[in-house]
Amino acid sequence: MRWQGRRTSDNLEDRRGISGKQVAIGGGIGGILIAVLFALLGGNPDEVTQILQPTRMESTSGVNQPLSEKDKQMGDFVSVILAETEDVWNQIFQQAGHTYREPKLVLFTDQTSSACGFAGAASGPFYCPGDEKVYLDLGFFEEMQRKLGAPGDFALAYVIAHEVGHHVQNQLGITEQVMAKQGQMDEVDFNRLMVRLELQADFLAGVWANHAQRMANILEEGDIEEGINAAGAVGDDRIMKQTQGYIVPDAFTHGTSEQRVRWFVKGFKTGDINQGDTFNADQL
Repeated sequence: MRWQGRRTSDNLEDRRGISGKQVAIGGGIGGILIAVLFALLGGNPDEVTQILQPTRMESTSGVNQPLSEKDKQMGDFVSVILAETEDVWNQIFQQAGHTYREPKLVLFTDQTSSACGFAGAASGPFYCPGDEKVYLDLGFFEEMQRKLGAPGDFALAYVIAHEVGHHVQNQLGITEQVMAKQGQMDEVDFNRLMVRLELQADFLAGVWANHAQRMANILEEGDIEEGINAAGAVGDDRIMKQTQGYIVPDAFTHGTSEQRVRWFVKGFKTGDINQGDTFNADQL
């Protein structure tokens, strides 16, 4: 990606290397092991925080850990991508006669607190509607490259854009409408609704890439292929096959690899937010 020398975001909150750690009291290793699966699936905040909900947070003393040059560069990259999402969604919302509230993005190491509860590395990247922040431990992307075979800087950009897509859904009232259905239907039907929510976030990530390319010419050869590979790597079917050896379609919450790729590509090809109504689509 062409990202060096570009504008960085004022909405990056870097908690890496801060003094002390926030330690969860409560929860338990069972919840963390389950959350690892959710992390690999893309980390929906409501699912993750229900699993990793501590009784309280306690601080332990420590010393500031200086960031390496690699860490600093990764932080700069994330900040540039966040800025690119701001430019795109500000323009799209403005053209529709609305005002876009830019989300914050929190970079952390190991664990931190959020309005949705405890945020740990095991929970993976997620968006919290309660404070309108995206939470991100960059160690997740090392896992993506090593365990899921999804390398490349645009793979990281895709994940950030997907989580910002959840913020767009939250602002448009879509998230609230979906979560209001919880408890009104059985678990299998609600899982299917969550799949449509997640696939729409993939679509919105593609819309972002389309507009960012037209506005700032950020893409290099192979970038979209990296995004497609990343979207396919976090499909429910692929993750279940890798982690437990078999697939349970009724437990899908994010969509298959083929579905995630298809909606991301549709968003990228059309760039039209109006073509991303996954909730009324006959075919996902």
